[in-house]
Amino acid sequence: MGVDVRDERMLALVDKTATRETISEEFEFTEGPIWHPSEHHLTFSDIPASKLYRWSERSGVTVYRDPSNKANGNTYDKQGRILTCEYASSRVVRDDGQTVDTIASHFDGKELNSPNDIVVRTDGTIFFTDPNYGRLEGPTGLAREPDLDFRGVYQITPSGELKLLASDFNMPNGLCLSLDEQELYVADTPEKHVRKFTIANDELTGGDVFCSSPAPDGLKIDSEGFLYAGGPKGVGVNHPDGTWLGVFLTPAFCANFTWGGADLQTLFLTASTGLYRIPVKVPGIALF
Repeated sequence: MGVDVRDERMLALVDKTATRETISEEFEFTEGPIWHPSEHHLTFSDIPASKLYRWSERSGVTVYRDPSNKANGNTYDKQGRILTCEYASSRVVRDDGQTVDTIASHFDGKELNSPNDIVVRTDGTIFFTDPNYGRLEGPTGLAREPDLDFRGVYQITPSGELKLLASDFNMPNGLCLSLDEQELYVADTPEKHVRKFTIANDELTGGDVFCSSPAPDGLKIDSEGFLYAGGPKGVGVNHPDGTWLGVFLTPAFCANFTWGGADLQTLFLTASTGLYRIPVKVPGIALF
C-alpha cells in the first residue's frame, strides 16, 4: 500500500495503485534528503548516527560525511554546494566538496538554537528555521540550555548577512517557497499547522494559517504548486487552495522527502529508520 486518496484530485499526482518501495531500513532516524539533478544521487541525514549518507542506483548506500554534528535539513545552493543545518553545533554550514564552512551560528551575539530546515531562493538568498529540538534530551539532540528566548525564521542574504524574519512560532520546522518565490510556507509542528507568508522587500508579512496538519515536519511544493508535508502517517498533500487531498503512506513518521530520478518523478521518503521511494505523475523542482 502506498497512497491514501481522500480527494479525487490526488489522482492527478499519483496512481491509486502506486506502491512504495523500501530502499533500506537500516538507519536510526532519517531526514533532509536532497537529489543531485545531474549526478543522480540522493544525500540524506541520519540525525542520531550523526552521519550524512548518499544513495545511488549504482552504488547503493555509502557514508558521505561522518560525523555530521547531528545534521538535519539539507539543500543545494545555486552553485551545487550542500547547505546543512546542524543540531549539535547550532550552525548552518556550506560544503563545496572540499571544505565545510560555517555561514550562520549566532544572532545578536547569541548562539542559534538548532537550525532545522533550509531552502534557497533563485537569487541565492537562504531561508532557514531555528527551533530548539536539537537542544532537547534524546537521540536526535544534544541537551543544553538555549541562548535565545525565541524560535525564529531567518534569512541569509547573498552577501552573508543574517537577518531574523519572524519569531512568533512555537517550533518552526519545515519551510518552502511558492513557485513564484513570492510566498514562504512554514510548518509549526506543535501547533499542527502550516503558515503562509508574503515576501516583500525581504520582509515577511501575513502569516495566516494555510492548512492544518497532524504534525507537519518537512515541507515542499511540486512543479504545479501542490504543498506536501511530512508527518505521522507519511507525506500529506494539499491543493493550492488548501484542501487536503491525501497521503503518501509510510510505515513510520515521515520527517522529510524530496523528488528525484532522471525525470524528478520519484518521491523519496525519509521515515524513521527507513528510506523509501514511490513513483509520481507530477515532477518536483530541481534544487539547482
